[in-house]
Amino acid sequence: MTGRSARRLTIREVRTRFEQWRRNRKKKAAIPDELWSAAVRDGVNRTAAELRLDGGKLKRLMVAAGPGASKSAPASFVELVAPRTVSLPECMIELEGRRDKIRIQWRGASASDLASLSRALWEVAS
Repeated sequence: MTGRSARRLTIREVRTRFEQWRRNRKKKAAIPDELWSAAVRDGVNRTAAELRLDGGKLKRLMVAAGPGASKSAPASFVELVAPRTVSLPECMIELEGRRDKIRIQWRGASASDLASLSRALWEVAS
């Protein structure tokens, strides 16, 4: 693969290279590192089956290559969409202890308001 462009080979191209190597290899010759490197892709099981390889060895090579070795270029832009603030029209909270019971009726509470209230009540109770 030296001298070729840096583009990643398709699974079909890699399969063709393995087939050529298998036809021309001498007896029990080991698979060359160049072919193993081409086989390091996304998805061990599918790739191993597609190329008729030892899945365990392929997985070890993928782990050794490190995260992102088989991934395409990182995204240059990622849009993060903040969740909408949902306001509940009305909320009823009932708490019952050993001795007393408390009922809180709350209008226009948001999820973060309820989380804050819950945290404050939990801290008092514990």
